[in-house]
Amino acid sequence: MNKHINLHSTGKYLFLCSLGALLSVMSCKKAFLDVVPDNIATIDNAFTSKAEAEKYLFTCYSYMPVNYDPTYNVGLSASDEVFVLDPTNNIRSTNVLRLDYGDQNTSDPIANYMTGNRDGVACYQAIRDCNIFLENVGNPGKVADLDIDTRTRWIAEAKFLKAYYHFLMFRAYGPIAIIDKNLPISAPINDMYIKRQPVDSVVSYISHLLDDAATNLPVSITNVSSELGRITKPAALSLKAKLLVTAASPLFNGNSDFGSLKSKDGVPLFNTAFSAAKWQLAADACKAAIDLSETQGIKLYVFPQQTVPLSATTMTQMSIRNSMSEPWNSELVWGSTSGVSWGCTFLQRCGIGQFDFANAVASKTGGHPLLGPTIKMAKMFYTSNGGPIDEDKTLDFSNIAALRIATHAERFNIREGETTARLNFDREPRYYADLGFDRGVWYMANSPSKSDENTFWLMARGSELSQSSPVPIAGFYMKKVVNWHMDWNTVTYPPYPYPEIRLADLYLLYAEALNEVQGPGGDVYDYINRIRARAGLQSVQTSWTTYSRNPTKYTTKEGMRAIIQRERAIELCFEGHRYWDLLRWKTAAQELSGNITGWVVSGRTADLYYREVSFLSRHFVAPRDYLWPIKESDLLANPNLVQNPNW
Repeated sequence: MNKHINLHSTGKYLFLCSLGALLSVMSCKKAFLDVVPDNIATIDNAFTSKAEAEKYLFTCYSYMPVNYDPTYNVGLSASDEVFVLDPTNNIRSTNVLRLDYGDQNTSDPIANYMTGNRDGVACYQAIRDCNIFLENVGNPGKVADLDIDTRTRWIAEAKFLKAYYHFLMFRAYGPIAIIDKNLPISAPINDMYIKRQPVDSVVSYISHLLDDAATNLPVSITNVSSELGRITKPAALSLKAKLLVTAASPLFNGNSDFGSLKSKDGVPLFNTAFSAAKWQLAADACKAAIDLSETQGIKLYVFPQQTVPLSATTMTQMSIRNSMSEPWNSELVWGSTSGVSWGCTFLQRCGIGQFDFANAVASKTGGHPLLGPTIKMAKMFYTSNGGPIDEDKTLDFSNIAALRIATHAERFNIREGETTARLNFDREPRYYADLGFDRGVWYMANSPSKSDENTFWLMARGSELSQSSPVPIAGFYMKKVVNWHMDWNTVTYPPYPYPEIRLADLYLLYAEALNEVQGPGGDVYDYINRIRARAGLQSVQTSWTTYSRNPTKYTTKEGMRAIIQRERAIELCFEGHRYWDLLRWKTAAQELSGNITGWVVSGRTADLYYREVSFLSRHFVAPRDYLWPIKESDLLANPNLVQNPNW
């Protein structure tokens, strides 16, 4: 029977508090919340002691997006990785899932990251609170009981957060208004009418702010009982790396599509000239972040040997799965705990959906299972030879729906003796680690056999137990997001920090930037192959040379660029990176257009189930959709603001 959610905490997390009284200030829409409120006494009271000041610091943290929840996470839900046929059914009626349907607009933009709404972070309000904190804690005459080391660290944290909120807007809107300091309430009205700044100026500002913050941030968290989730120097350097890679990418580097976008006083907001130097800056920033992270013991996660016997196949899969969902694992550079008290449960419920495992006892769980991976995402994963399914010259995937029976040798991936589709056979370990599919094996810590032999496996056809509740529309589950200690008997969902940045992400960013600077070879291959080795794959060179119809692909900059982009799609799937990657690469017009497809999940038999059908024809309007719209009412309130093109 269905069970209610009961979140069991497995550790102490940083729970971010908010001072409601301090947020009930004038909206200042025409100034984008950059004006100091006139209730100065209330603000001053927040900085009378160390304890009160720390609460205000946590207020600055509290604006961080709740990426655990796919109905807020644009990077996941607006990509081509997952789909839901009807976002109003069992899921919030207004959310980023509607972006797939072309519902973005200017009157009430979905995920308004500037002034905030139901789905978006109020970044300018967050920046305003960061500025208030910096002005007060930066004053040695305030917060008398605050020691100098703590004061210095807190200031650095607030500077990082200020940079981060600017970054969130930059990657969505491009040229934005920079709010370095709050204006006094007595400032002339014309000073409040802020202007958007050129892309290069925005990037330079955020980059320097991150450098400033990094100087005084700790290299690691020592008080793990109460400070996990706080910002560190590796996190700051990593965000700078991500910023500079984004700035060097085609959307912002040499893009003529937005050459006509200018401020009200005629200043061009896009530099249309390509700069190779931007890629070099990005590569240097990535390497600096990697080097510091590795000196602090951050490394690619490898699943430790267990007391129960597990096959090498399962051990590899667990290294892949747990790199995301194992709490505070060795690979985590920056983990967010914003919303962890409920969001992590929701994410895992979306991942595991509502189904029954064969061999499970009272295994049905509650969830929002309509959201799930697409067939396109399933096709994205490599073959067992380590290359794309349409390039492998030794394995035929021309008919992905062809039926086949799993053998004894395949029992750790697919239930032995069961029939499933060709698409599910001969795939790389990440396919089986990250995706749940009909007849697929799903090893968990509470395996009834105490091992991966005769363990849980998924039954998901129309006549079977899972169909008593909705299932993901395309027939796949986000297995990767489910912690392996999740227990469907007690409905326990162990929380874990959302991986904002993990080391594999930095490796891929570095390889990408370096490839753009010097072409393939050396460290480009090395850092990609480190990730592939953890995933149980041969090197790029071996896989393409031996098995690909395009054996020299990895030897050219263009070919290696395509390989790196696909590696990011696979390695970082369901972690909220894909949509933003497609935007910065300027490939969203191709990747986010066309039919979204899946299996016929109502089919009662294998031959009826495994038919590929279309659910929606998606349209990405280029170049318009590469930059988000600014809310109309904000444009009316501030005559100095200009709208992004074609909105």
